[in-house]
Amino acid sequence: MKQKRYNQEFKQTIVKLYRSGTSVSDLIREYGVSEVTIYKWIKTLSPIENGGGLTLAEIAEIQKENLRLQQEVEILKKAMTIFAKK
Repeated sequence: MKQKRYNQEFKQTIVKLYRSGTSVSDLIREYGVSEVTIYKWIKTLSPIENGGGLTLAEIAEIQKENLRLQQEVEILKKAMTIFAKK
C-alpha cells in the first residue's frame, strides 16, 4: 500500500481542529487520516511544558542545527592548527 504524504500546513490544520474541540474520530472520518498518525502529529506539533513554547519538531530541528554548528567549529579548530604550524 502506498504511503500518503501530508504537507506541514495540513498537519497543523488537523492539530488546530483537534485543539478546538473536534474529536479524533471525527477527524478520521472527515480527512481519512489514521488515528495513530493524528496522535503523532498532536504530540509533535504541540508545545511541550517548560520547553519555552517549542514543539518536539522545533527542538529536533534546533538539535540538528546545533550538531552541524559543532562540526563546523571542530573543522575550523583543525584548520587553525594546520595554518598555525606553517
